[in-house]
Amino acid sequence: MEDQILNQQQQRLELISLLGDLPDPNTPLSTILVSEQIEHGLNTQRWEIEFGGIEAVPILVILPEGEGPFPVVLYNHAHGGHYEHGKEELLTGRPAILDPPYGGVLAARGIASVGIDTFVFGERNHDHEAATFKRMLWNGQVMWGLMVYDNLRAVDFIEQHPLLDGKRIATMGLSMGSTMAWWCAALDERIKVCIDLCCLSDFDALVETNNLNGHSVYYFVPNLLKEGWSTSRINALIAPRPRLALAGDLDPLTPPHGLERIDKHLCKVYSEHGKAENWRIVRYPDIGHVEIPEMRVEVLSFLDEHL
Repeated sequence: MEDQILNQQQQRLELISLLGDLPDPNTPLSTILVSEQIEHGLNTQRWEIEFGGIEAVPILVILPEGEGPFPVVLYNHAHGGHYEHGKEELLTGRPAILDPPYGGVLAARGIASVGIDTFVFGERNHDHEAATFKRMLWNGQVMWGLMVYDNLRAVDFIEQHPLLDGKRIATMGLSMGSTMAWWCAALDERIKVCIDLCCLSDFDALVETNNLNGHSVYYFVPNLLKEGWSTSRINALIAPRPRLALAGDLDPLTPPHGLERIDKHLCKVYSEHGKAENWRIVRYPDIGHVEIPEMRVEVLSFLDEHL
């Protein structure tokens, strides 16, 4: 088991090395509470954090009733071309996600939620996505790397927040938020539970089905495949922590043969860790890129069980 842990740590360093020039992860956080009020019937805090990155990061915190500290979900927003929306998805939802939005649903169960705006979304929608990607690439930066980095600094924020339980952190999201969830959980063991909806995309299967255009430019990390990284290998770094994947077989971003490939690999990895029960994938034969009520039930049951 000790060898497995050391191997995972080394692989994380190798994966991070592909994410371009990143700010120093040890730079102290500077936090500002911007506002605290009742929004959409929920107790919300809006913060801004600064850590020496390209720009300050706005954070939304939704708190349950009570004294805390509360278990918390690091919620990753989707893409869908809705650049103006970002973290507000927690409060107002989006077409691919069921009503009511997750912020209120989680709060009602005593779970806090935290979400940031990633680059070019929400309060950070200063420029076009493609222009931002190109500018970063010229400067030795990888857009996805910086997006992941910001989310991991949000984990630092969670640990420092007096009302959030840094020992009980889950992460989840749909679509781009799904991909962010499994990347963040793979790279940071402080995340104890990982749930993804509708975007466990096997890289080779996307190539084989000619569906690369289903993802925007943010998704692509230079040399990722050249260095032997697959979706299965990244997700294996989450083991043996609880991991739930939900996918529709009609979703072009999750080709069924790719899901089978990932499932086979992770079943083996989790069994080797002695935690076969911690990996769960649920597929829906007649569903595309959208959350359905059955998925919502799975998500909440998994959080109840493991968080």
